[in-house]
Amino acid sequence: MGELQQITCQHEGVTLKGLVAVPEGKGPFPAVIVMHSALGLAHMVGDIAQKLAAMGYLAVASDMYGEDADLSEPMKAGAYYAALLAAPEVLRERTVLWFDTVAARADVDAARIAAIGYCFGGKCVLELARSGRDVRAAVSFHGLLTTHAAAQPGDIKGHVVAWCGAQDPFGPPEETQAFRAEMVAAGADWQITEWGNVQHGFTDPKAEGGMPGIAYDALADKVSWAGTVLLLEHAFG
Repeated sequence: MGELQQITCQHEGVTLKGLVAVPEGKGPFPAVIVMHSALGLAHMVGDIAQKLAAMGYLAVASDMYGEDADLSEPMKAGAYYAALLAAPEVLRERTVLWFDTVAARADVDAARIAAIGYCFGGKCVLELARSGRDVRAAVSFHGLLTTHAAAQPGDIKGHVVAWCGAQDPFGPPEETQAFRAEMVAAGADWQITEWGNVQHGFTDPKAEGGMPGIAYDALADKVSWAGTVLLLEHAFG
C-alpha cells in the first residue's frame, strides 16, 4: 500500500485531521471508518486502515481529538478522552460528522460504510450506530458500551458487534447486560462475544505491562479480527 493520505473536517471550532488508506483499483469503494482508542490517532489505527485497504476497502482512521491535541503521553491524551466523555452529545455529533465526511467522497460507495473502533473508539462506533446513520456494520473491540441516549427501534440500520473481555474492568458485566437489553429493545441485529479470562485492550500487543486490567490476548485478537473480516464481507454483500 502507498502512503496514508490526510482528510480533514471541522467540528465545534476544532480541526479534525484523519488518515485515509485507498485500495488499488477503481472506486467507488466500500468504506470502513476506524476509530481510535483513548490514546489517539497515532495508536494502531493507521496500520489497521492500511490492512483494510489491502482487502479492497477505503479505510479512514478518524480523528476525534483535533489536530492540535497533545498525545505525547497517555495522561495528556486521556484529558481529551475525558472531555468527550463529559460531552456525549458532542461525541455523537463528531462520529456522525466523520460518517458524513466519508460518505461524501466520490471514491466511496455511500451505501456501504462500516465502522470499527477500539476502546474509546468502540464507544464511538456504537454512538454512530445509535445516531440513525446507515452504518452497515458497527464493530466494537473492548469498547465502552454505555450511552447517554439509548437506541430506539429503527435507529440501528446494520449489524452491531461487540467483542468483549469478561475481565475488562472498563466494561463490567452489568454494562454488558444493559447493552444487550438495549439492543433487544431497539430491535437491532446484534452480537456480543465474551472471552471469560480476557481483559481490556486484548487487540494491542503492546498492552502487556501496562495498567492493571489491560492485557493482550492473541486468541481473542485473532478470532475477533477474523470474525470482523467475515462480517464486513457479509454486510457489504
